[in-house]
Amino acid sequence: MLFLLFTIGADRYALDTRQIAVVLPPTACKQVPEAPPWVCGLFRYQGCNVPVLDISMLALGQPTAARLSTRLVLTHYQPAASAGEPQLLGLLVEKATETIQANASDFTASGLVHDKAPYLGPVMQREGQLIQWVQVADLLDDTVQALLFPAERAA
Repeated sequence: MLFLLFTIGADRYALDTRQIAVVLPPTACKQVPEAPPWVCGLFRYQGCNVPVLDISMLALGQPTAARLSTRLVLTHYQPAASAGEPQLLGLLVEKATETIQANASDFTASGLVHDKAPYLGPVMQREGQLIQWVQVADLLDDTVQALLFPAERAA
């Protein structure tokens, strides 16, 4: 499996590239009223409105830094309200400059309960660092899914 590495604060995280549609430079977003502070907003990509999350703001309460290596990663996301095709979900991430090859079996349970961050998956050690697998499917709770992917939009 191929993983895209990025950082949240000082720590490394990974996204399975099979969940990634495209990696873009950051772009301006239209705000979404009443959304959590880690929802950057919406932007238009190839005729579709795509919601964008700030991963650093979600995890640490600090906005993603504007770096040359900051990227907007468009992922395939399957909202609960949609039985059809996955929707695009944008993730604003820092230092998305490296990929690694790894097997799912290289990752092991973190040993922590992530009730408030269910998207934090298993970890692996590489070059003296722990890398945690971010599970795209678990990023949004039902309330935020309903806000960003209303049932009529998904149909």
